[in-house]
Amino acid sequence: MLARTRLYRCTRTPSHFYTGVSFSTSSPASFLRRKGSNSNKTSNKTPNEPEDRWNYNRSALFDPSEAPDPASLRLVTANDLESGSKPPRGVKMLARDYIEDALYNPNYGYFSKRATIFDWSQQPLDFSKIRNNVEFDVVVAERYAAYEADKQLWHTPTELFKPWYGEAIARCLVAEYLLKYFPYEDFVIYEIGAGNGTLAQNILDFLRAEHPEVYDRTRYTIIEISGNLAKKQKLRLQKSHPSVQVVHKSIFHWAVREPAPCFFLAMEVIDNFAHDVVRYDLDTLEPYQGIVTVDDKGDFDMIYTKVNDPLISSFLKLRERLKHSLPINPLFQKFPTARKLYRNMPFAANLSKEEYIPTRLLSLIQTLRNHFPRHRLLLSDFAFLPDTIPGVNAPVVQTRIQNTTVPCQTLTVHQGVFDIFFPTNFEHLRDMYEFILSQPRTVPLSSPDYDPSLPDRSTPLTSNALSLSLGSDFFSSHIPSRRSPLDGVSSASGLPVGERKSSVFTHAEFLETYADLNKTRLRNGENPMLDFYKNVKFLF
Repeated sequence: MLARTRLYRCTRTPSHFYTGVSFSTSSPASFLRRKGSNSNKTSNKTPNEPEDRWNYNRSALFDPSEAPDPASLRLVTANDLESGSKPPRGVKMLARDYIEDALYNPNYGYFSKRATIFDWSQQPLDFSKIRNNVEFDVVVAERYAAYEADKQLWHTPTELFKPWYGEAIARCLVAEYLLKYFPYEDFVIYEIGAGNGTLAQNILDFLRAEHPEVYDRTRYTIIEISGNLAKKQKLRLQKSHPSVQVVHKSIFHWAVREPAPCFFLAMEVIDNFAHDVVRYDLDTLEPYQGIVTVDDKGDFDMIYTKVNDPLISSFLKLRERLKHSLPINPLFQKFPTARKLYRNMPFAANLSKEEYIPTRLLSLIQTLRNHFPRHRLLLSDFAFLPDTIPGVNAPVVQTRIQNTTVPCQTLTVHQGVFDIFFPTNFEHLRDMYEFILSQPRTVPLSSPDYDPSLPDRSTPLTSNALSLSLGSDFFSSHIPSRRSPLDGVSSASGLPVGERKSSVFTHAEFLETYADLNKTRLRNGENPMLDFYKNVKFLF
């Protein structure tokens, strides 16, 4: 079966489209809208632009005379824009701030005002009565038909296969808790981006029914950026499960240290984490950061400046340390002569193609390192996506019109109207996660969050919960201090024993280990919980 992605995720068409190019990028559609019948006007060179900075791949429809001077625009962040009631004009911001504002602004953001998570009926679906996957698709489509045609609707495996999917997550967590912490520690769970609260409900219902002794010691905290969803989660959960606490806050603003061992859930959340855009000068291989500009008419542009953002710099240094490859032809990296020959060709671009780097994912790992030092992470999301916009690790930008998903080919669209979601390289994520957690804490001694009674580095990756005195390089995936994996040997949780302390699994591998697959098997033997979401992976 073909890999399935999040279906029916989208909104309505933007007022104008834009394509990114070189040091300044602009839009054919923007020019057409402003010039009307004079659309045959072209420009061959940007005024006062140095010859060696001209991008010969810029659209012939772009009119540089109308582009605002970037220096005249106010530099803002997503935090600065939180109080605004309308999308800003006359500003510039890093690409990640533009994405964060478009998705999460409390007044006009996509998730704050438009997105609706598909909510299955309270009664579990009887999969044994469904003939095959084709009929299951029909059943899902019928449920979707109950929603408004233009509603920004999307679904998750938690909703489609409840409660069985949530119970699989619960089995994974409780197996590790019973193995490593019970009865000496409470069962502490944090979840970010909990949606309708379905996963939390399924986990807690399972614990109450199957492990009452664990349920009595469970503390479940949801960290939710959306005010609407936070209210919904409280109404759904707190009456039936008093141990649940819902905190309306972005995880990137979290400032409370959790000293106890805990489990941290991020299920289909990081795909909507903001990314930055980076391109490399093909003469010097120097990186440039993408900055989105919005003029006084609301038209977008993308300009590129030398990297000066600390988070982008940290990511690029980390990638170099981990020896992850650059998105540049290896010949260009190794032989300057090859770059020079290419640059002398007619119409050759002066910058590499856009690369979308997961800077907010790096922020999450740093937050886990500093504020949840004894956590165990369970994370799941898309490993690849179809219909992405051009670029390396590029997102899908799409909307939904009359029950039809409409993908776009540009990042810069009207804020709050489009969903923007990214694939994740799970192998690179694993390397980043292990390396960052092997480093000393970055919380300064003067911080109120600093607790001298706790060691600098606790043990979210170690198999022994009490082992707090290991060497500083023990967790590094680049130090040959680990035993080799043994064929056929599994941990107590059922997953294979390997060299690393964190592992990547396919969607099917994880569910075959923890799920009761009989509950979701169809009459012909097919199992949509395994067959759907083949482009999803787990990090545990």
